Amino acid sequence: MSLKVVKFGGSSLADAEHFKQVAQIVKSDKDRRYVIPSAPGKRFPNDEKVTDMLYSFYELVRSRASIEIINEYYDKIKARYNSIITELGINLDLSGEFEYIKNAILHSSGRDYAASRGEYLNGIILAKYLGFDFIDAENVIYFKENGTFDEEKTNDMLSLELKDHRYAVIPGFYGISPNGTVVTFSRGGSDITGSIVARAAEADLYENWTDVSGFMMADPRIVKNPNIIDTITYRELRELSYMGATVLHEDAIFPVRTAGIPINIKNTNRPEDKGTMIVSQASGYDAEHVITGIAGKKGFSVITIEKDMMNSEIGFGRKVLESLEDFGIAFEHLPSGIDTMSVVVSTALINEHREKILQAITRRTKPDSVTIEDGLALIAIVGRGMVKARGTAARVFDSISNAGVNIKMIDQGSCELNIIVGVEEHDFTAALTAIYDEFVK
Repeated sequence: MSLKVVKFGGSSLADAEHFKQVAQIVKSDKDRRYVIPSAPGKRFPNDEKVTDMLYSFYELVRSRASIEIINEYYDKIKARYNSIITELGINLDLSGEFEYIKNAILHSSGRDYAASRGEYLNGIILAKYLGFDFIDAENVIYFKENGTFDEEKTNDMLSLELKDHRYAVIPGFYGISPNGTVVTFSRGGSDITGSIVARAAEADLYENWTDVSGFMMADPRIVKNPNIIDTITYRELRELSYMGATVLHEDAIFPVRTAGIPINIKNTNRPEDKGTMIVSQASGYDAEHVITGIAGKKGFSVITIEKDMMNSEIGFGRKVLESLEDFGIAFEHLPSGIDTMSVVVSTALINEHREKILQAITRRTKPDSVTIEDGLALIAIVGRGMVKARGTAARVFDSISNAGVNIKMIDQGSCELNIIVGVEEHDFTAALTAIYDEFVK
C-alpha cells in the first residue's frame, strides 16, 4: 500500500460544494491518508479570502475600532464557516472556538495567530466531514527562536505523531515557536506544510490540488492557453518559480526534494486530468518543444561598473558585492565582461539607497564610471532538454529579434538548464510571447 499526502488550496475549499468535491477526491483513493487544507478562498471574483478577513479583523482590533464594528466584522467570518457546516450537514458546533479566537486577538495575540485561524478552523471542519483525526499544526510544526523553520525537530516529532494516525487532517500555513507563539509561513505556506508532512510521512507522492490542471509552460495572462507541462524536475521548477511562476510556493520544493518524493499538481475541479508531475530527475524530454517552460518578471535595474584592467584587479567583484551587502541587497545576476561588471538587482530594493550605493561602489573600487539603468525585465527559458538540442540559444535570440525587440542582457549558466535574457519592460510581453511561439506553436 502506497501513501499519499494531499494538500488543497483555498479555491478548493471556498464553500461547501468544494468541500464535497474534496471529500470525493480523498475518499476515492484509500492511499490519500494525510490532508492539508488552506483557509477558504474566494467563492466568486469580488469575494474576500478568509485569511484576508482575519488580517482585516486584526487591524480593526489594533486600531481600537468600536466593539460594535469589531463584532459585526467578526460575525462575517463566523458566517463563512457556519454556512459550510450547515450545507455539509455535519454535527459540529464551533461557537467555543470562535469565542476563544476572538478573545485571544482582542487580548493581544499576534498577527500570525489571527491569520492562522483560517486554516485551523477549516481543518477542524474537514476532519469532521471526512471522519479523519485532527492534528493541530502547532503541536507538530516547529519554528526556532529567530523565526526560521526548525526542519529537523519538526520532521522527528511529526514522524512520531503520524504513526498514531492512519488518516488525519493537518492544517497548513502555521506552526509554533519555542515561547508558544504561533508563527506562519509566508503567504501560500500551506504548500510548505504539505511538503513537510509528505517528508515526515515518507510518502510515495505529494498531491497538491489547486484550481489549474498543472503547471503551465507560460503565464496565461501573457500567452493565451499555454500548454500544460507533463513532467518537470525540481531544478526546473525552482528556476521558473524564482522568475515568477506561482502555481507552487517555491519553498515547498525543498522538504520533498530532500526525500526524493514526487509532487503531482492536480485540479480539484477536473480530478481526471493528469496534471503535472514534479520529480527529482527525468531522463526524457519533448524533442519537439525542447524547453520545459518560460517565466519572467519586471522591476529590475542594472548597476554597471567600468574600469580598465578590471579583470587583473584581485577582489574587484567582492568589493562591488560588499557595497550592496552593506544595504542588505542581494544580487540577481552578474553578466560581466573583461573591463565591465554588471549587477542585476531589484529596483524596489535599491530605490531607497540609490546614491549611497553608487558612492560605496565608487569609494571601494575607484571605477572609470558607475551607472544605474532601470526598467529591465528578465525572462527565463528553462529546460533540461536544452543541453541536448543544438541551436536553442540561436532560436531564442532570433525569435526575440524577429519580434522587433532589443536584448539588453544575456546570462546562461554552464549547466545549460536555462537561458536568461533581459529586455526593456515595455518589450516584455512581446518577447515572452515570441519565445513561446517559436518553441511551442
